[in-house]
Amino acid sequence: MQSHVQKLFRQCLYIVLAVIFSYAANADEVSRDQIKGLDEQVQDIKKDVLNLNSELARLEEKLLFPSNTQVSLFISMNNGDDFRLDSVQLKLDEKVVAQHLYSFRELEALQSGGVQRLYLGNIKTGEHDLVVSYIGKAPAGGEYKRSGTYRINKDVGPKFVEIKIAGPETTEQDIKFRDW
Repeated sequence: MQSHVQKLFRQCLYIVLAVIFSYAANADEVSRDQIKGLDEQVQDIKKDVLNLNSELARLEEKLLFPSNTQVSLFISMNNGDDFRLDSVQLKLDEKVVAQHLYSFRELEALQSGGVQRLYLGNIKTGEHDLVVSYIGKAPAGGEYKRSGTYRINKDVGPKFVEIKIAGPETTEQDIKFRDW
């Protein structure tokens, strides 16, 4: 669906460019006021196309992920945790729904208190098993692997679950789950 929005955006842009070029090709002498007016029209059309693109993206999300079946899974870390998170994998009902390899900037954001939406999808009401596995490096340099499970109780309406990951140097539980 995203490619459809991009195609629509490109088509609008091609139409605007075609109008500009055909106008320029047919004009022998174009006054500055006419050029200025045409430039303003192009800018207005560009704004309209961008607004249309964002509205289409919102509609697409509403159609693909209706709020009564929507589930969102978020990843966070403890503030100031020196643990280096390398990757995370999420399984929902024994099916891998998300995997992510972390860049330095993403890790920095998580360590500073940021939250990342790692998965947005649809599930039926009822109970669902979530398995979270992650790999990272301890401050001492050793590889650190952990997994945790959580039972999601999905009711009618959107469901939001935070998955808080802790490194080996903390005395807390490795993975904590919290419903929002």
